[in-house]
Amino acid sequence: MTISAEKLSDPLTSQTFLRAVELQEIEAAPSATGLPVRSFTAQTQYVPWPKAYGGDLVAQGLAAMIKTVDAPKVVHSSHSYFMRPADIGALVQYDVEVLRDGRGFSTRQVRAIQNDKVIFISSASFQVPVEGDHFALKADPALLNIDPESLPSSADALIGRDDAAGKYWSTGRSFEMRHVSSPIYEGEVTDQSSQQGVWVKAFEALPKLEDPQDTANLHRIGLTYACDYTILEALMRHRGLTWSSEGLVTASLDHSMWFHREPNIDEWILYQQAALSSQSQRGLAEGHFFDREGNLLATVAQEGMIRI
Repeated sequence: MTISAEKLSDPLTSQTFLRAVELQEIEAAPSATGLPVRSFTAQTQYVPWPKAYGGDLVAQGLAAMIKTVDAPKVVHSSHSYFMRPADIGALVQYDVEVLRDGRGFSTRQVRAIQNDKVIFISSASFQVPVEGDHFALKADPALLNIDPESLPSSADALIGRDDAAGKYWSTGRSFEMRHVSSPIYEGEVTDQSSQQGVWVKAFEALPKLEDPQDTANLHRIGLTYACDYTILEALMRHRGLTWSSEGLVTASLDHSMWFHREPNIDEWILYQQAALSSQSQRGLAEGHFFDREGNLLATVAQEGMIRI
């Protein structure tokens, strides 16, 4: 079941994300390489645009790969390519190939298939956690010291927008996103910086699963799901573009993510973003996730098409 436009006015819930990452294991697809394969299906969720949300694919693909790796190994990096747009509200098949299982590390690769075509590919590496040196990038104090509760919510920023897009941005994404600068949903961009900060938190606490590592993985997958919503915004902001700019077409092209520390997306997380380069109707942006104490949780880099 997918969330509909009519249900976007319901109380704030994280069910859209939880439905997106519900996986069903199916009979494994034959392997062309002879390596072990496990196959799963998951459904893309409603969005008020012609193609499914890219975060569905990244999160579903990561969730499928995680299911094939035994504890205590946890994901530390993933690298992905978006090859074709995905249909909304339709099943996607994820074929996970077991590339390697070592004592300390494991490697997986997943292919997402819809309508008999590969639409997305990803690989991920998993490690048994070990003790070692600790060092991390520091958060920008000007962003970290802002109380996210003092910032307007997405719904506050979109008062008067009763259309499907406005409802979706306000309540349909499973995660609250509060911009430190004025958000760029519509209107004129007042701050054309190449950087921005967004505070992110699940609308409601994610379920605690029987295995604590499964719960921790759900939060990693949640961070992966949420990161794609705003990662290209620093590039758009720098150009004075909003999501409502006439003729705007965007698409995620590739995506890399590194997990440094265990996130808790039930609490506010600072998403510090920067535009790195824009050329040939492509742009590269990076983002860093910090908890309220300034601990670096994860890093993401994504290239996207931004076309007018």
